Amino acid sequence: MSAETAPIYLDYAATTPLAPEVLEAMLPWMRHQVGFGNPSSSGHAYGREAAAAVEHARRQVAALIAADADGVVFTSGATEADNLAILGAVRFAMARGRGRHVVSSRTEHSAVLGACERLRREGAEITLLQPDRSGRIHVEQVGEALRDDTVLVSIMHANNETGVLQDVAALARLLRPHPAVLHVDAAQSAGRCPIRVRDWGIDLLSISAHKLYGPKGIGALWVRPRPRLRLEPLQYGGGQERGYRPGTLPVHQIVGLGEACRLALQDLTRESARLHTLRARLRGGLEALGSVRIHGDGDMAPHIVSASFPCVHGEALSLELGGLALSAGSACSSARPGPSHVLRAMGLPDSLASSTFRFSIGRWTSAEQVDEAVAAVANALERLQPLSPLAARWRDGEPLDALHEY
Repeated sequence: MSAETAPIYLDYAATTPLAPEVLEAMLPWMRHQVGFGNPSSSGHAYGREAAAAVEHARRQVAALIAADADGVVFTSGATEADNLAILGAVRFAMARGRGRHVVSSRTEHSAVLGACERLRREGAEITLLQPDRSGRIHVEQVGEALRDDTVLVSIMHANNETGVLQDVAALARLLRPHPAVLHVDAAQSAGRCPIRVRDWGIDLLSISAHKLYGPKGIGALWVRPRPRLRLEPLQYGGGQERGYRPGTLPVHQIVGLGEACRLALQDLTRESARLHTLRARLRGGLEALGSVRIHGDGDMAPHIVSASFPCVHGEALSLELGGLALSAGSACSSARPGPSHVLRAMGLPDSLASSTFRFSIGRWTSAEQVDEAVAAVANALERLQPLSPLAARWRDGEPLDALHEY
C-alpha cells in the first residue's frame, strides 16, 4: 500500500502510528553496544543504565497522569492492566474475607467485562450499571449500587466506542468514605484529556502506549502506593514491579511508553484543542447529511465520533467507504459477530447498531481529511439511499427514531 493509495486513517481509537520521536528514543535500547542490559543486573554499568532508563520512563508516565511515580507498574498493555487491577484487587479482598461485590457498567471495555465475568465464576457478585441513552453512568447510580461488601468500582474514563467521558473525579469523591477502591480504564483518555490521579483520588488506573503514539505491547497500571493498595498478582516469578508483574522488563518498550507520555503531556493543551475543533467539524459535517444519528453528548473525548446511518445497510455502507480506514463499532471486539454491547446497552436496536461507525481522529488528521471523509460518506449515502425503503420513509417525513424500534 503506497501513500497515494492508502485510505484516510480515521481509526486512532484502535491504535495510533508510532511517533517518530518515540522511535528515535527506543532505538538506542535495541542496539547491541549499550542498550541491551537487564535492569535487574545492578552489578554492572549495562544493568544500571537500563534500570535508570526504566525509572526515568516511570516518572514520565506518572507526570502525564499527575501521580506518584512509585505507583507505576509496567504491563503488556491496558488489557493486562485492567485484569491485574480487577482480579488482583478483588481476589486479595476475597481471600481475606473483606467482601466480594464489584460495581462496573455495561459499557466497559471487554477487558473489564471479561475480568468481572471471571470473578463471577470464582464467587464474586457483579453489578453492571445501565447507562442512560447518551452512554453516561451517573454518580447516583454508583452510590445506590454500593454495599457494605463492595470492594471495587471499575468505571472507564472515556468510552472506546462513543467517546463519552465519565466523571471519575466525582466517583472518587463518592467513594472516599467507603472502603471500596476505584479503578479507571484510561486507555482512550490518557494523553488526550487532563488526568489528575493524585488530586482526584483514583486508586487504580490503566493506560496503553499504542493508544498515544507509543509501541504496542506495553502499558501501565498505576497502583496507589500510599496508603499501600495490595493486589494479588496474576503471575509469579522474580519479583519485578513490586511483585505485581514479574519478568525481565522490556526496556526499549518502556522507554517508548515514557517518551510517548512526555510528548502527550507537552502537547496536551494544544492538541486537545485542535482535536476538539476537528471533532466538531466532523460531527457537524455528518449531521448536515440529515439521515445520521450521533451518539453521546455532554463531556466527550476530543477524538471520537460515533455515528449511525439508519437509512442504509451497514455492510453495504462499509463497502462503499473503502477509502476510509475506520471501525464498525470497536476494533477491540470486532472479531466477535453481532452488534456492539456498548450500543446495545445504550438502547440501540440491533438494526441501528449494525449501521454504526466509529470515526476517530489524531495527530496526523487534517481539516482537509475530515472534509474528504464527510464527502465520501455523503457520496456513499447518495448511492445507497435510493435502494433503501427506510430512506424512502424518511424522505416522506417519518422521523429517524421511527425507522427502528427502540
